Amino acid sequence: MKEKIHPDYHKITVVMTDGTSFETKSTWGKEGASLRLDIDPKTHPAWTGVRQSIDRGGRVQRFKDRFGMTGSATAAMGAGTKASGAKADAEATPAKGAAKKK
Repeated sequence: MKEKIHPDYHKITVVMTDGTSFETKSTWGKEGASLRLDIDPKTHPAWTGVRQSIDRGGRVQRFKDRFGMTGSATAAMGAGTKASGAKADAEATPAKGAAKKK
């Protein structure tokens, strides 16, 4: 086996969603690190057969939270584009390859 090309393989602690934990070997983290799971076989519908509705904050909501968008800001952005629809069409950039006016 070649030296210095393989990741460090060490013991970590995996903590399940219900608080139970076990020790295993992994390349994740550092020696003695603790990996907390969001979903595990005790809670995931694929293993339990019970459908759960867990709100984890969707992609759109995370985007809005990250960039500070609120309902009023997004409504104003949408209103600005609709109000000038006819004018925007007249000033639209010609398609690629279209003849330019002189």
